[in-house]
Amino acid sequence: MDVFDAIKKRRSIRQYLKKEVEEEKLLKILEAARQAPSASNRQEWRFVIVKEPATRARLAIAAKGQKFVEEAPVLIAVCAQTDNHTMTCGQLCYPIDCAIAIDHMTLAARALDLGTCWIGAFHEDQVKKILNIPSEIRVVELLTLGYPKELPASTKDRLPLDAIVSRERWQNL
Repeated sequence: MDVFDAIKKRRSIRQYLKKEVEEEKLLKILEAARQAPSASNRQEWRFVIVKEPATRARLAIAAKGQKFVEEAPVLIAVCAQTDNHTMTCGQLCYPIDCAIAIDHMTLAARALDLGTCWIGAFHEDQVKKILNIPSEIRVVELLTLGYPKELPASTKDRLPLDAIVSRERWQNL
């Protein structure tokens, strides 16, 4: 599957088959994240891979009771070992860099017939405690990974380009 197909076919998956994700596929997905660009090549991202069912169950509670967090065969805690470096534009590097790495993982997963779901609804302090993550490390997102039980419809309701794109300068869209 080429990258354009992966982009069009990527969906948030919240129902997974009870099928293990092959280590070879997991490593390809992690390699895709490792290859992501980062501000000043800081590479602040760190990943905690969780397969243990009991740990995933505790993480589902920390993720506001989202049951699919427990049901996905793999959960990736996307963390940042950061000094809170701010880019010239005023944005912190680590949330953007982690988001790029996550997007690389989601597209790689889709290309490998796997599904993912970004999770921002979680209590960071609880996740840190469950996974023994040091206080100075940020937990940026959680990402479920597994074989989808079903693929949602392939059409996304998206605004047309002329509603979101200005050329040369800002225009009220």
